[in-house]
Amino acid sequence: MSSSVINSRLDAIRSLMRENGIDVYIVPNFDPHLSEYPPERWNIRKWATGFTGSAGSAAISLNEAALWSDSRYFLQAEAEIKGTGYSFYKDGLPETTPLNEWVCTQAGKNGVIAADDTSFSYNEGLRMKALFAKNNIALSFGFDPIAKLWDGRPSIPENEIFVHEMKYAGESFSSKCKRTLGAIKKNEANAILLSALDDIAWIFNIRGCDVKFNPVVVAYAYLSEEKKVIFIEKCKLPNSVVEYFNQNDIEIMPYGEIENFIQTLDNNAKVLADPARVNYRLCNALCEKGVLVAATSPIAIMKSIKNSVEIEGTKNALVRDGVAMTNFLYWLDTNIGKIEMSEISIAEKLRSFRAEQPLFVGESFGTIAGYEGHGAIVHYRATEESDAKLQPKGFVLVDSGGQYLDGTTDITRTIPLGGLTDEEKKCFTLVLKGHIAVAQAQFPQGTRGAQIDAFARIALWKEGYTYMHGTGHGIGHFLNVHEGPQNIRLEENPTPLMPGMMTSNEPGVYLSNQFGIRTENIILTVEKYETDFGKFYEFETLTLCPIDTRAVDTTIMTNEEIEWLNQYHKQVYEKLSPMLESPQKEWLKARCTPISK
Repeated sequence: MSSSVINSRLDAIRSLMRENGIDVYIVPNFDPHLSEYPPERWNIRKWATGFTGSAGSAAISLNEAALWSDSRYFLQAEAEIKGTGYSFYKDGLPETTPLNEWVCTQAGKNGVIAADDTSFSYNEGLRMKALFAKNNIALSFGFDPIAKLWDGRPSIPENEIFVHEMKYAGESFSSKCKRTLGAIKKNEANAILLSALDDIAWIFNIRGCDVKFNPVVVAYAYLSEEKKVIFIEKCKLPNSVVEYFNQNDIEIMPYGEIENFIQTLDNNAKVLADPARVNYRLCNALCEKGVLVAATSPIAIMKSIKNSVEIEGTKNALVRDGVAMTNFLYWLDTNIGKIEMSEISIAEKLRSFRAEQPLFVGESFGTIAGYEGHGAIVHYRATEESDAKLQPKGFVLVDSGGQYLDGTTDITRTIPLGGLTDEEKKCFTLVLKGHIAVAQAQFPQGTRGAQIDAFARIALWKEGYTYMHGTGHGIGHFLNVHEGPQNIRLEENPTPLMPGMMTSNEPGVYLSNQFGIRTENIILTVEKYETDFGKFYEFETLTLCPIDTRAVDTTIMTNEEIEWLNQYHKQVYEKLSPMLESPQKEWLKARCTPISK
């Protein structure tokens, strides 16, 4: 998007701000469901700033404009907003001015800040109101310049949805609903309002294509013993889904009726709404009605602990995904330097290999293929302008994943295309050492991800390297590739790692304008044993794909690390080779050959 287009949009927004007495406008960062990846209708930050990353915030005053994003997007954000009226702030650094502090300074005493109360959580809304009131600043919710200025704005998605069959889900809607309503009783609630799209898809066992890469459905839901309602447009419901809803006594109401429905609630209702996952407007409506129970939804933790059918399905999906990855790596390895390849073309080729696999629905996110210096841009997306041509030298980092009816995958491999420098091999091996340290971790019940995170970093830290992103995120089951509430990262998260949770294991290191390295597998938390000190857990590595030993410096690996890698490759070959053609099988055998010091 050209900088001139963004600057003209800034001018138009400021003109409306002046007409309405607004000093600062906080650009909506989320859809009304607080989704990480919103439907295009609500991708307002992208429209207003030109920044295409999945994480970021923006604000506009009458004289200045600013964008904030985290370390994954430092390089990308600065490039995409170059020449616009936006300044860039690196979120997470101690010297960076936070957005709320910036807007207070820009508004000044007795100023007015406008924001969309559907685009932030109830918790965030309360924090904003308290901060602004402390600074004698008014907060206005009625100002919506985007509705007037965005010509051709996409509509709310009207794609058909479908039922996620029991043979894949492993638990019925009625069972999930019963468990949920039982769990909310500890908060003295008798109903629950659901807004997060993945929560709704999970509990109702429905899927759709309203959000790119995430098979979710734009809807709200309300559940109690007496009433089960889904707020969704009927044009999205084929007869089979209507029949399914009828069989489960699920009432269908229009998507836009959620606020009116809240006003009809009986005063005896005690409605649990998660203040971190439901937007401010809906929670505030429940509060004004006198029926709000602001508490953590039990669904996030239920969804994160996969049942036996989901685990088996994901394992099966990862076998097929491993076949696709092996076919891709074989193609890349045997053709580099012989045919023209670019970042975009190899991403398309990888998608074609996945599309050959049974139960494939689509990608779980846009493939990140970064050659040499582009690999150092953590969430790089190649464009026609940036699309680098691959040469038989250096690294290409490929982070990709698939959505299958029986599971979601996410894998990163850093692939040597030819000669490597000593530092490239060293860094590749340090990242691998961290990956293995996490994969081999054994830990007592109650351990949180922050306690595991350092395992991935110690080898890097000893050599003066680090990385700024998390080491692991939860993985959905034919749902969002990024799923909470657990994670593995430096920042403290009170959610412990529990059996049945699937998490990524993805340490990395990035040298600006030189190369990026990341090695990522999906790991499953499982029980190890019980001692006098209680239960102990470990990780089972589920991803099946070779880690390229041509980039490994065995002199800095321990015998135990080498043994882990050899055993991993033995498993990869045993499980994938029966599904491969002869040339690919021979190639895989070579890639899985045991190494030694």
